[in-house]
Parts: sequence; structure tokens; C-alpha cells
Amino acid sequence: MNAGKVFVKRYIIPSLQFLDTNPYLSSVRSGMVAIVPPLIIGSLFILIANFPVPGWNAIIAPYLPLLKIPVSATYGLISVYVCLAISYDLGRLKGDDPLSCAIIAVLIFLMIHLVPAGTSGDYTLSMESLGSIGMFTAIIIALVTVPVKIFLTNKKLVIRMPESVPPAVQESFRSLTPLFLLIIIFWLIRFVLDIAIDDIVQAIFHPLVFALDTLPGILFYAFIVTILWSIGINGDNTMDSIVAPIFLMYLTANVEAISSGQPLPYITASGFFSTFVNIGGTGATLALAFLMFRSKDPGYREVSRLSLPAQCFSINEPIFFGFPIVMNPVFMVPFIISTLALTTGTFLLMDLGMISRPFIDVPWTTPPVIAHYLVTGGDIRAAIWGLVSIGIAMIIYYPFARHAEKQRTNSDKEMDRADIICQPDNIL
Repeated sequence: MNAGKVFVKRYIIPSLQFLDTNPYLSSVRSGMVAIVPPLIIGSLFILIANFPVPGWNAIIAPYLPLLKIPVSATYGLISVYVCLAISYDLGRLKGDDPLSCAIIAVLIFLMIHLVPAGTSGDYTLSMESLGSIGMFTAIIIALVTVPVKIFLTNKKLVIRMPESVPPAVQESFRSLTPLFLLIIIFWLIRFVLDIAIDDIVQAIFHPLVFALDTLPGILFYAFIVTILWSIGINGDNTMDSIVAPIFLMYLTANVEAISSGQPLPYITASGFFSTFVNIGGTGATLALAFLMFRSKDPGYREVSRLSLPAQCFSINEPIFFGFPIVMNPVFMVPFIISTLALTTGTFLLMDLGMISRPFIDVPWTTPPVIAHYLVTGGDIRAAIWGLVSIGIAMIIYYPFARHAEKQRTNSDKEMDRADIICQPDNIL
């Protein structure tokens, strides 16, 4: 056991901390968070266009073209926003001018998605590539262009202006050399050599993209997340830089499908895990708070009551570290099992068409059941499944919670017995 702990402490935790603190992965994670507001706005218009009320489709039909405009301006340009947000944050983390980093990255990204406009010799933007298709290309462009700019700046291979020139003007001239070099490089790759960058990037990421929308793949992801939390590492944050772009790509593809009247292609789109699995936080700990709300043990009872309001908004750190769950085998086991059970149940129900798949982006702090209803575009069956899911998690946690109470009670009795024995009148 000690050897295992030493191995985890010496090799596993440093690797995971690298994932959590690496500036490149951190910028991807921050970029995914930064683009949430426009997606929520776009989701509101999708919800209005697809409101689950009988006869609504006939009423809204004349206005559908107008309602699709904000959707196209948000989800339809999602790759542009991803490129901008990631390059800006990476430039900031690396101590460079974030605005010029973002401008360069977006310019290169847009340039490689120019396509011939008929036979006139002119070029126009491929709008299809600016949506979910170009997501991974946007990330790669952001992570490549910013280091190139910083490298050239550090090597003084840039145009420098006198100190008397305003900082904004100085930075614009410093960006000229990196921008020119990057335009030449990507122009040669994309247009002179005619290399389809999107196709290559998608081929590289295809195995991971495919795996995460399968039951074994999403179960493996769920297991890794809960294991990390169980040893005190924020599993969601650690894995987000890897999986968040994929889940967001799924969501965008689902939005594009619903907008064109096609079946939703992806089950594990953004909202699947945060809404249907992490009920009240990772591990569905809202169920544990309900169970221990009237616990016989005053410690468990107090922590549950204090944490319950926060858990209604998916913030479960109080109960997670208050019980605790971390490094506690009694609660670690149901913590992992409940996550795997809800992942399996939700995936199968969506795969069988018994509840709708996610296509509305809602804040992760949206209360359970309400979130279930909204993320599926108003599917009452999803809301009912949300209630059932809490019950399932409570059943899984129940025997472990009662065992923990007994352990705590027996421990208190032994301490009281020891106090009585140690009293002066009882010492021979």
C-alpha cells in the first residue's frame, strides 16, 4: 500500500499537475470557457425555434429564417471564437500582447479557409469550415502562431520603434514580421502545395472523437475523472483541456442537425456529462447530501445541510472535502459507481431514443431536472430521468452512508470509553 502511494505521489500526481498547469492546455481550457456566453445566446434562439409545444412549429415557421441568424452568428462561427479566445489567453499567459496574438491567429485561420468563388479567380470564406468542422484546426492554429510570434520577438527578429512611439503603435510594428512569416508559411502549405489542413487535423483526432461518443469510451472518461477526484485532483478541470473541444464540437454538430431538421448525431455532446451524470457536482453527490440531511451523526448532518444549497447549483466541494470523499474508501466506491451507473443509463436511453440528446448549451450551474429539461430542448422525459437519476444515486450511496455513520458512532463510543477509563477515579 505504501509503495502504491509513493508511486502515485512521485509519478502520477506530477504528470497530472503538468496537465493542469501547462499554459498551452490551460489556454485551451480557458478558451472553451470564454466562448460559453455566445453559445448560450445562440441556444436561446434554437430553443425558441424548437419549443416543445403542439402547433408551435406552424406558428414560428414564417420567422425561422430570422431566428437562424443569431444561431449562425454563434454556432456557425464557433471555430473563429475558439481560435481567438485560445490565442488571446495563451499570449497573456506567455507575457506577450494578447490582442496582437489573437489577431494574427484569427487572420491565419481565416486565410486557410478561403475557397475559390466560381471561375472568376476570386476567393471567399468557406462558412462550413468556420463551424464545428474547423474546431481542431482553430486550436492548432492558435497553439502554433502564438509561440512563433513570441520566438521571433524574443530573438529580436521584429521591427522595433523608438521608445517615444505609443505602445499600441510599437506592438503593431512588432507584429509585422511574425504575421508576414506566418502568412507565407500557411499560404505555401494550403494554396501552393494544396494541402487540406482540416482533413489532416480531423484524421489525427478522429480516433479520440469517435471513442468519446461510444459507451466504453465515455465510461473510461468517467472513470478517469472520478479516480482523479478521489485522490484530491480536480478531474473535470484536468481532463477539460482534452475533451471539452470534442464535446463542444458534438454540441455544434447537434445544433446544425436540429437547425436543418436532421437527427442529432451525437449522444455525449456538451451537457451530457455536466447535466446527466454530475448531478449536484461530480459523482452525483446531491444524492449523498439528501441521504445525510437527517443523519444520526451531527457532523455528517451539518455538512450535508450546509452544502445542499450549493449542490443545487453543482458546487459540491463542501461535501466532497467535508465528509470527506477524497482518499476515503467508504465514499470513494459509491462516488465512482454512481458516476458509471448514470453514464451507462443515460447513454443507453439516448441511444434508444427514449430521451432526447443534448443540443442546448446551458450554464453548468443550472439546477438539476431544470437543466435536464433545457439541455434537451424541453424534453419532459429527460427531466423525469433527472429525478430518477437522483434516486438511483441515493440507492447506490445508501449502504455506504450507513456504514460510515456506524463507523463514526463506534469511534465516538470508543473515545468516550477511553475517557472514562482515563479518569483519575478509575485508575488503579
